[in-house]
Amino acid sequence: MIDPHELVDKLVSALPDMLPNLRWFGGKDRPVSGVRPLRTTLLDDDLVHVIVAVDQDGRSSPYQLLISELADSYESTADPELNGVLLDLIARGERVDGLVFAHEPDTELRTGLRGRPVGVEQSNTSLIYGQQYILKLFRKLTLGENPDLVLHRALRGVGCQHIAQPLGSITTDLDGTPVTLGMLQEFLPDAVDGWAMATTSVRDLMAEADLHADEVGGDFAAEAHRLGHAVASVHADLARALGTQTAGATEIASAIASMQSRLDAVLHDVPELGEHSAALREVFEQAREHLGDIAIQHIHGDLHLGQVLRTVQGWLLIDFEGEPAAPIAERTAMRSPLRDVAGMLRSFDYAAHQLLVGQDDDQLAYRALEWARRNRAAFCDGYAEVLSDPREHAFLLQAFELDKAVYEVAYEHANRPEWLTIPLSSIARITSGGE
Repeated sequence: MIDPHELVDKLVSALPDMLPNLRWFGGKDRPVSGVRPLRTTLLDDDLVHVIVAVDQDGRSSPYQLLISELADSYESTADPELNGVLLDLIARGERVDGLVFAHEPDTELRTGLRGRPVGVEQSNTSLIYGQQYILKLFRKLTLGENPDLVLHRALRGVGCQHIAQPLGSITTDLDGTPVTLGMLQEFLPDAVDGWAMATTSVRDLMAEADLHADEVGGDFAAEAHRLGHAVASVHADLARALGTQTAGATEIASAIASMQSRLDAVLHDVPELGEHSAALREVFEQAREHLGDIAIQHIHGDLHLGQVLRTVQGWLLIDFEGEPAAPIAERTAMRSPLRDVAGMLRSFDYAAHQLLVGQDDDQLAYRALEWARRNRAAFCDGYAEVLSDPREHAFLLQAFELDKAVYEVAYEHANRPEWLTIPLSSIARITSGGE
């Protein structure tokens, strides 16, 4: 049996240099000034769970790691055998020191399965067990229950058909505050994500120079309609499970003020946004002036085509964490469901125009816009079959969509400058009445 504390001490000394090279580490843009172990738990003879505090720029953030020592110290989520320990602990409903492994009520899980990591870039680590289960480990920990687990459980409780069902969890507490370490769900091996489907449809359209969007074999509008129906159904189920509230003038003014503050911050860093500043402020002000009380509820919070899966049964929504960079108070607050709608409308715009980055072809640009408009409309039509038509709340929907586009401007400026034209073009089009 390994000595967990000796192993952790050895690892902690190496982590300041290791962390920036790990795909899930969220602080790659800042130097790591120190790493301190907060809790060490021996889960198995060869597997140690550790929570560390990572210090950067005078702030500290908790992260979790699974480590082992065979030939040397290493981050053990790459080892299928060791990953199997986590599923077995959840299946048995065990408690190990301060870590609580639990399966959902009336759920029986297989044991003895190996877990292989999903080989994609993401801020968490996901392990797949036997094509049956997927375990998401939240690497950067949030004090308080993670909304991904909370909302999945609430939706399961009302029989929602548009999620991958939650099957178990790993939780603990830090300084008396609950913390979600992981969530186990059913795995859907044949599912395809919405972004892949949508961009394939756009490629088909671009390849058929003489056909309109509704004439191409890969037309996505029917799927966009079904997706709108699914998103509205999830919103209805969340409202049924967790209730709704009414936001009055004070809350609306606060939301608009946040949009203005984001705009001010991005204008400081991205001069290209300056020519749209007056038009954006006018839209935000119009939303404030024309709105009465609005209904708010728990929502997805970071909805786009990469957060939905198409299965044989229909569309599923995944990853209810909200925007990972946002404060937990914002991610768990009740908000207008139109924020989710706006996020999806922006995603249709991105799917349509991402193939045109670096190109200057008016015909292709027209066809991309045609595709985006057709699918945005189809999505709203599908949504309106379950709840009120989002387009009936044009002032607020437009404000949310432009606020999202301003966020995209900041992101693209920092990460993909060549993509900056996508949100800037959308802002110009929306503020000029082109949508």
